[in-house]
Amino acid sequence: MSDTEILDIKKLKQTIEEFANEREWKQFHNPKNLAMALSVEASELVEIFQWLNFDEASKVAFDPEKKIRVADELSDIIVYAVRMAGILEIDIPKSIESKIAKNRAKYPVELAKGSAKKYNEY
Repeated sequence: MSDTEILDIKKLKQTIEEFANEREWKQFHNPKNLAMALSVEASELVEIFQWLNFDEASKVAFDPEKKIRVADELSDIIVYAVRMAGILEIDIPKSIESKIAKNRAKYPVELAKGSAKKYNEY
C-alpha cells in the first residue's frame, strides 16, 4: 500500500484475521495475550531509542537500518492493535473519533497549547 492510498481498516482486519486463521492462532489471540503482545512490541520500539540522545533520536529517519527496525516494530504494534479490535469488535475509526473528542475536552487549546502538562496539572 502506498502513502497515497487510504488505509482500509476493515480490509486490514480481514487480512490479519486470515493470516492468524491460516496458522490456527485464534486460540492464542485472546484480549489478555494480545494486550501483552502489544506491550512487548511497544517495549521493542522503546529499546531502539533507549540510549539515544535527543539529536540521535531525531535522526533515526535518516538511518536506513534503524528506520526499518522502527517500521517493523510499529507494524507489529498496529497489527496487534487491529487484531485486538477485531476480537473485541471495536470500530476503530469510531473509537478514534470518540477518543479525540474526549482529548479535546481534556486538553483545551487555551490551556494545552505548547504545554506537555497532563490535563490534571493545569
